[in-house]
Amino acid sequence: HVQLVESGGGSVQTGGSLRLSCAASGRTYSKWCMGWFRQVPGKEREGLATIDSRGITAYADSVKGRFTILQDNGKNLYLHMNNLEPEDTAMYYCAAGDNRPCSLRTAPYAYWGHGTQVTVSS
Repeated sequence: HVQLVESGGGSVQTGGSLRLSCAASGRTYSKWCMGWFRQVPGKEREGLATIDSRGITAYADSVKGRFTILQDNGKNLYLHMNNLEPEDTAMYYCAAGDNRPCSLRTAPYAYWGHGTQVTVSS
C-alpha cells in the first residue's frame, strides 16, 4: 500500500509561482509511475505531468514549458509551477502506480492523495 500526501497549494496572482509537494510512503515498485493531476468542480480530472522510475517525464500541452515535475531519492514528488494563470485554479492531486509506461489518464493509477488547492487570481 502507498500513502500520498500533497502540500504547497495556496493563492497567487497571475504570473506567480508555486511548488507543490507530494510525500510518498509505503510499498515501492521496480517499475512505477507518479503523476500530477488537477480537477475543477464539474469537470474530469486532468493529467498534467508524469515521471517514471527511469526519470522519463511527460507533460500535457496545457502546462508544457510552465510546469516541471521532479522527484527526489526518497520518491517524494514535486511540481514546480511558473507563470500561473486563472485557468490553473483547481484541486491538485498526486498519484502513483506500477503502470509504466506512464499515462496522463487517471485509470492506470492505483494510489491517490487527497489534494491541495491552488487558486490563481487575475
